[in-house]
Amino acid sequence: MRLTPMIALAAVGLLATGAAQAAPGKTPQERMAKALEGRTPGTPVDCIYQNQIQSSQIIDKTAIIYQVGRTLYVNTPRSGAEFLDSSDILVTDTHSPQLCSIDMVRLIDQGSRMPSGSLGLGKFVPYTKPKN
Repeated sequence: MRLTPMIALAAVGLLATGAAQAAPGKTPQERMAKALEGRTPGTPVDCIYQNQIQSSQIIDKTAIIYQVGRTLYVNTPRSGAEFLDSSDILVTDTHSPQLCSIDMVRLIDQGSRMPSGSLGLGKFVPYTKPKN
């Protein structure tokens, strides 16, 4: 298994924003809407380059949002979304420099460091802000 920069990015992102992501009283749909506010969806893509991912955010039981520059890519897993928890760490095992819709992601509980599930990624939907 090759550990990718994605693991470090996910761990740092979760540690830095874990409390903000789990805002009390907000549903996953409200958190997703807030994150994507003012952005327009584009054509889904199969892959994004791992070395360009600046951060990731888990939307509980819904999706993963990857930030690549000014673009947010929303990935709604094709399987395993019910395991998504904002306090988990994303662990990827890829064999290319890209994270793709055919890849599997393991989830590790941040507190116990125990596996908490896995999921199969879906396509990545880019969300961009209109150019002024």
